[in-house]
Amino acid sequence: MPSVMLSAVLEEEPDLYEAFPPHVDPSGITILTDSPPGKKAPLKTFAELEPLLQQGRKRDLKLLIREHSWPINSPIRASLWPALCRQHQHGKSMLDGFYWDMVTQVFGTVELPDKPIMLPPFVEATHCLGYHLTRKGRAVADRVVSVLGYACPDITYSPSLYPITAALLHFMPEEECYHCMASLVASKEKMFITQTKLLNEVTWKTVMQIAKKHAKSAAQHLSRLSGAIGPERIYADWQWWILAALPFPHLVRVLDCFFHEGIKVFYRVALAILILFNKHSTNQNSEWYAEATKNGVDHAVDKFCRNMPASPTKLLRTAFSIRALSSQYISRVFIKTEMTLKSKQVITGSRLMRSRSSDNLPTSQSQVNIQMMSHTLTIRESPRSSHLALWFPFPNAVFKDQRQHSSDLRQKLFTLWSWLPVRITMYQPVLLYTTEEHGCSLTTFYVRVEHHEPTLLMIKTCNNEVFGAYCSTRWFERNQKDERGNRQAYFGTGETFLFSLHPARAKYPWVGCTKDDEEEVKTAHGNSLFMAADNTMITIGGGDGQAIWMDENIRFGKTDRCSTFNNPPLCPSGDFEIRVLEVYGFSGA
Repeated sequence: MPSVMLSAVLEEEPDLYEAFPPHVDPSGITILTDSPPGKKAPLKTFAELEPLLQQGRKRDLKLLIREHSWPINSPIRASLWPALCRQHQHGKSMLDGFYWDMVTQVFGTVELPDKPIMLPPFVEATHCLGYHLTRKGRAVADRVVSVLGYACPDITYSPSLYPITAALLHFMPEEECYHCMASLVASKEKMFITQTKLLNEVTWKTVMQIAKKHAKSAAQHLSRLSGAIGPERIYADWQWWILAALPFPHLVRVLDCFFHEGIKVFYRVALAILILFNKHSTNQNSEWYAEATKNGVDHAVDKFCRNMPASPTKLLRTAFSIRALSSQYISRVFIKTEMTLKSKQVITGSRLMRSRSSDNLPTSQSQVNIQMMSHTLTIRESPRSSHLALWFPFPNAVFKDQRQHSSDLRQKLFTLWSWLPVRITMYQPVLLYTTEEHGCSLTTFYVRVEHHEPTLLMIKTCNNEVFGAYCSTRWFERNQKDERGNRQAYFGTGETFLFSLHPARAKYPWVGCTKDDEEEVKTAHGNSLFMAADNTMITIGGGDGQAIWMDENIRFGKTDRCSTFNNPPLCPSGDFEIRVLEVYGFSGA
């Protein structure tokens, strides 16, 4: 540390370790700062950053966090990290004392137990990293993770959850740490922590795909060095390059950005590690090339990270200087990979062949939710209703062959359920709107639906066709404005898809999910028109036609082929009259 900078830090912080709470042992923490004196303005305090958070100036805050290398013992993180995590919270904020009520409910006391705490099954024991926590600090981390497991029963596999919890505890008390983790786990706009085995696998395959395009020479070098074991095994450990192998000061700087921007920061840092490793190991006389050939490239990459030759600032600059690596591209690769892995799950009729992985569909909770859906769908055929119908929701519905109809219903529901994103299948479907009960009005539709995300729209026409769409984004987004103050015409993400259930059964995903990941050409704007709405209509899919269009009275509609989903018209005539429209949300999503 330069003497000028060190004296400045010491003047601001008389006790070098005052930034750390008592459950941290600071004796092993290396205090670094790689910001040259005089090159930048003095390190900012949280009071200077807080207005950016309050005003929602996320881009300005992002650039500032990336550029300012606060010393690891700076007290700024005690305020900054909780504030960054709070901006991702979903729903109402927790009341003071909520965490301790949960602790009492789980353990019967707020006192730390003498015996080790049994951790939830989603934790990987080999990766319960404590960094510089004391023995008491490790017990605190165990307790926070255990309460999270109790509060979030849908988490089935999350190896990164414990290390991130432990890192947070270096800069804040236990209750604040729990609130931060709860916000990250429940975040809807950005992904921070994977919570199933499937999504964990999706992340490393995503890193492998984007490395082939955006760190091409490094990826090829890694593949050559991997030899018979293959690169897949190397990429499978990508998160541990960051969470387990990087020196703690490097990890903390990565987390500064991660808590604001999400898992895409980890993706970029992983590529930066590959780029730097390639730079230092290409020469066959280098120690890293010798390490890779002697002990294997997996050990070499791990050791390289532990002895990272680049400073935290240089590592982040390498990560954020990777050009053309957009969030949209990462999202497209992620969604396509998830769909590919999910399609490998074998469905035979109404019976799913399950592997040992707990996140293959349907889980026990998914089966409950499918059953719940079959009993809540109101599109029906009944002697008391003038509406023809598709579903069998109530015991008093009359069919010629009730057993056969119920079997056909369940098969359709299994098919529909298998098309949903895995994380959504853990939630219970809730009927938000139906024309049978709530009338045919877009105003009512918006009042009942617009703040829910995602939603499932199901249409039955007067000709008995049944089709719809999974809509990934709130319909309220129709009111959002761009940087120029203009209302955006289209919104939504690549998770949106169309489906048909009768007479044909088919799914039509976003065309961006089916493109070759090696393509350099960006997805055309006309191929990314997911959702649009105003006071006169609703549209799903665009470009050379509209996949689903409905009028303001939710009575008439039309369907065409569109560029976004490359779908055929969802009913033969193209024009249709709506008999019933239903919209479902997912409780807790």
